[in-house]
Amino acid sequence: MSKKQKLIPEIRFPEFKNEGEWEEVTLGYLSQIVKGEQLNRIELTETGKYPCQNGGINPSGYTDKFNTNENTITISEGGNSCGYINYMTSKFWLGGHCYKLVVNHRIDKSYLYQALKFNEEDIMRLRVGSGLPNIQQNAIRNFKFVISNFLPEQQKIASCLSSLDDLIKEHSQKLDLLKDHKKGLLQNLFPQEGEKVPKYRFSEFRKDGNWIKETVGDIYDFKVTNSFAREYLNYENGSVKNIHYGDIHTKFNTLFDITKEVVPYINSEVSIEKIRNESYCIAGDIVFADASEDMNDVGKSIEIVNLNKENLVSGLHTLLARQKEKKLAIGFGGYLFKSDWIRKQIQREAQGAKVLGISATRISNVQILYPKNHKEQQKISSCLSSLDEFIKAQSEKIEQLKLHKKGLMQGLFPKIND
Repeated sequence: MSKKQKLIPEIRFPEFKNEGEWEEVTLGYLSQIVKGEQLNRIELTETGKYPCQNGGINPSGYTDKFNTNENTITISEGGNSCGYINYMTSKFWLGGHCYKLVVNHRIDKSYLYQALKFNEEDIMRLRVGSGLPNIQQNAIRNFKFVISNFLPEQQKIASCLSSLDDLIKEHSQKLDLLKDHKKGLLQNLFPQEGEKVPKYRFSEFRKDGNWIKETVGDIYDFKVTNSFAREYLNYENGSVKNIHYGDIHTKFNTLFDITKEVVPYINSEVSIEKIRNESYCIAGDIVFADASEDMNDVGKSIEIVNLNKENLVSGLHTLLARQKEKKLAIGFGGYLFKSDWIRKQIQREAQGAKVLGISATRISNVQILYPKNHKEQQKISSCLSSLDEFIKAQSEKIEQLKLHKKGLMQGLFPKIND
């Protein structure tokens, strides 16, 4: 740099504006970088619990043996979480793939944690090695960043950001409760194995008798799908949109409304002439992902509820199921295939070792139960879709808070220019 960078944050609390510049330091100047300890197999067996996970921390692992004190900052040394910063307020056992910071400088620990979280992406860039990456102790020790040397300013920044963390945690706990509530409803609004009616039933339908029992093959036919990989898809333009199985696993809602989803197009240079008319999706279709490395996701599905007059096809590693007759109301099937008993049956039908797969033939053997009255089906769907809306809104609220914190940190902490 031809001109020395002025180390002052963009946002500064008024009472500290005359406290001068911040200081560039190394992490090794502020603290000792101490590697955790690996427990031997006998100790793990005797406790019956793993005190650390993937080099991380688990305060519930030990109740009588610790190698850290309260308010300890840790940095993951290896694995997928390599470079992740954490701050534990209680004693815990630190495993062999993690570093702890023993602070030997007059600095607020909570502030130091927030400063390191701000620089977390740069710390992750210190990774070396392929396969399972790791961060060397010297690299952590020599890592440079900027801090305020004025303790009251440190404490004010830490308090501001910690209160945001508490708010994010509170909303995350609320999200977990909503997801648990939905899980309970999916278990109780649909019959379990051996039952003929669900445990919970809306009062106006309690005299409607037993639900009807059939197989998936009794209700649905399976249509031909295409095998276009990601390289044949784009998000800019095209005449036909395509459902990729990866999007079923990661982002599509149970009830698929094309106006609310981001769906790729088939590239214009790819011929679509061989796509049969019956292979274009219609409302009420169920689309299954037929492959997964995770048992919990194998056979995961969505139901098409709104196409907005757009052309949509089911693509790579998917199965497209269409009702032979309109026995199931639109919206009901989506949640039916998320219900506990049916998910367990689909998982039992899955085949494979590393990658699990399921075929249309095997899904056709799965037994389902449904109420004859479409009004009851619609009420169940409406109940669960309303809950999904709450969950979505809560998730968005958490993301907004995280973005707010990220923006605030960018203003509160100066960044060293390269």
